[in-house]
Amino acid sequence: MDADSDVALDILITNVVCVFRTRCHLNLRKIALEGANVIYKHNVGKVLMKLRKPRITATIWSSGKIICTGATSEDEAKFGARRLARCLQKLGFQVKFTEFKVVNVLAVCTMPFEIRLPEFTKNNRPHASYEPELHPAACYRIKSLRATLQIFSTGSITVTGPNVKSVANAVEQIYPFVFECRKEILYNPT
Repeated sequence: MDADSDVALDILITNVVCVFRTRCHLNLRKIALEGANVIYKHNVGKVLMKLRKPRITATIWSSGKIICTGATSEDEAKFGARRLARCLQKLGFQVKFTEFKVVNVLAVCTMPFEIRLPEFTKNNRPHASYEPELHPAACYRIKSLRATLQIFSTGSITVTGPNVKSVANAVEQIYPFVFECRKEILYNPT
């Protein structure tokens, strides 16, 4: 087994965060009183609205900026954002769905082996940091992809990036580095 052989790794997207604008002022009190599945955070000046399909939570500001979290794909995030805009239109607002952008993707990937984190950090020094007293994972940053990876000794890797493509590329780039620091499984038949 070597690092160059094709290994199929499952990358599970757990959260996609997107933003969009409505190009109109939103009356939060009206949304809170007439909307469904709404929590009004008056002291912060925002409304939380939840959709069941797709399962997303939207943070709505009176300026018309809306942040959606909880989707599991970029398409699902866009569909949920459009559904949310439609809900606001039904409440009587002149909503125009504009400036949609995926800003963050969180994914989890599990390697088929355990990783020796001190050795991994030493081999990849300027990009990797490992403080076991503070956090159980080594942090590895890929500036060109704007991605951050949290690498655990169990082989689990949490990836944060600006879009799904950069998350997949980050996992591809990190694989040879973690492969050379894998823990050898010693088989003892006794």
